[in-house]
Order: sequence, then C-alpha cells, then structure tokens
Amino acid sequence: MNYLLEGQETERIKFRKIMLSDFSHWLEFHKDSLTSQHWFSEYESPEIECKKWYDKQFYRYKRGLGGMNALIDKKSGRLIGHCGLLIQHVDDKPELEIGYSLLPDFWFKGLATESAKKCRDFAFENNLSDSVISIISLTNRPSENVATKIGMNIDKVTVYKNNKVNIFRIFKSEWKELKKND
Repeated sequence: MNYLLEGQETERIKFRKIMLSDFSHWLEFHKDSLTSQHWFSEYESPEIECKKWYDKQFYRYKRGLGGMNALIDKKSGRLIGHCGLLIQHVDDKPELEIGYSLLPDFWFKGLATESAKKCRDFAFENNLSDSVISIISLTNRPSENVATKIGMNIDKVTVYKNNKVNIFRIFKSEWKELKKND
C-alpha cells in the first residue's frame, strides 16, 4: 500500500518524498531545544539525531511502512517541515498515524493543521484504514490543538516509547460526517 502523499498539494503546501538534500534544513529542527521538550529519550548531538530521523524515514519508505513527506512552501519553495502517514505499533496493535513536525519559523500559522488534514483526507479517501491516530505527549498542547482541529478526540492514554501519551483518533465514519458539514 502506498501511504506517501508524493505529488499532493494543499492551498499553501506541496508534498514530496524526503531527500538527503533536505538534511541541512531539517538539522535546524534538531538544534532548537523547543522541538524536543515534549519527548523524553536519550538525546545525542543534533547531527546524530537528524541522521537517525532521516534513516528511520528511508527505512519506512523501503518497507512500505509509510513515512513523513517533506512539506514545501508553495510561495518560497522552502522546506517548512514534515507530515505523513506512518504505520506505528501502539499497545502491540498496528495503527495508521498522522505525524507532523514543523520548523519553528512556521509554527502557529495553521500549516500543521493544513497538512494533517490533507493526510487524514488522503487516508480515508484511499481506504487506507477505518481510523487514524496521532500520538501526542501529554504536555504538547500545540499538537493536541492540531489533532482536535482535524476532528480527532482523545481515545486513550498510554505509554509509547517510554513516554506517557494521548492517542488521538478519528474514525472514517466521523470524518464522513465532518465532510458533509464542510
């Protein structure tokens, strides 16, 4: 199954596969301490963390596990962040997650919501799952706001990769009701 949104667009964003040439731009994300404040793990240097992040995306691409898409600002052509559909295992169950991370310069402009909404619609329009989730740290209010803006609600609280998280979820049936009211 193809979970990538390569070639998709929204009003302000183009989706494409991540490329190695994006590394230096995404490195800035890992240099900013605010970007990791909600996630507890062993942190190495920004360069090592960025390399691990890219290695994980390319691993996902090769194995059909979805992955993040590079988000490109249509006006400037700049990388603004990543968003995508990812196969995750939560409480030993496979789930389709909408993941999103933006460079700090692009926070609070509605771009995360715009890209997450596109991923949600893509997943349901292509019958990829009966529901989609987002895995969000209990302290990450901005990400929670994105999830609720695209119609998700807290499904449960659990531990994911040694972090206590909220699992936000929307079912396809709920999405269909949202689309009727659009």
